Amino acid sequence: MKMTDYKPSAKDVQELRQRTGAGMMDCRNALTAANGDINLAIENLRKSGIAKAEKRAGRVASEGSIVCLLAPDARSGAMLELDCETDFVSRNEEFVAVAQELGRALLADTSWDGIVPDATGGAFLARPVNGITVQDKVTQTAARTGENVVLRRYARLTTDGTLGTYIHHNGRVAVMVEVTGPAGPAAQDLAKTVAEHVAAGVPRVPEAVRREDVPADMVEREQRIFTEKAIAEGKPEARIAMIVEGQVKKFFAEVTLLDQPWVRDESKSIQQLVDDASKAAGGTLTVRRFVRYRMGE
Repeated sequence: MKMTDYKPSAKDVQELRQRTGAGMMDCRNALTAANGDINLAIENLRKSGIAKAEKRAGRVASEGSIVCLLAPDARSGAMLELDCETDFVSRNEEFVAVAQELGRALLADTSWDGIVPDATGGAFLARPVNGITVQDKVTQTAARTGENVVLRRYARLTTDGTLGTYIHHNGRVAVMVEVTGPAGPAAQDLAKTVAEHVAAGVPRVPEAVRREDVPADMVEREQRIFTEKAIAEGKPEARIAMIVEGQVKKFFAEVTLLDQPWVRDESKSIQQLVDDASKAAGGTLTVRRFVRYRMGE
């Protein structure tokens, strides 16, 4: 039989569509080119999908889905951001299902703990998920949707304490917070409350949990700016150091999580919330770290 004589049946086309998610005409053409060999057709469709995905790579992917999952004991959690080009695709059930599938695979990967701000070249991309790699799954999703699909970033946290999460109602902001110390309701409530506060980003998204974690070059830059401003305003030299100290203190209150006023009650700092929760827990609770994702940021 010549290749041009072969005409795929509707049943074969439907089977190939179910196995690959490719369009009907793409499946029909792939089967025709493969002379009915469905495995060869799948291989060719995958190659075609990769080529198409590479062509789309330069297009902006600023929509998508943020996944935030916790293990039942709240001692491990996973976050990832899978991006696409349009809100239409981001709300597609299949796209959301893929994001959730990758999130579950990330949560199940007990081999590591950490935060990966740029997924490009990350080890997770090579991990298997339902018979193919995560990267192949992303590429396959791009082929199915016709859009540039990118796994932008991911994080997996483990703790001896408690993890808490918060996802904003629009799904575009998500936060995971780790609280160490005695496990229980007080720690759980604190982790969730702090996650909600970080998601709000008021007065701004914190740069670090505590003052000593703020990068030294950032502090030095602010001190330099405050000093130069005071001099330009003609402040007395004897008062400049005191003025700069006050400005730096205000700066820390804005960028350091524990120093920030609580978004729900500005009369309390986050540190005060931690202190109150520690009393309720009967032991010292500590906010160790947090991860915050905002869609496309």
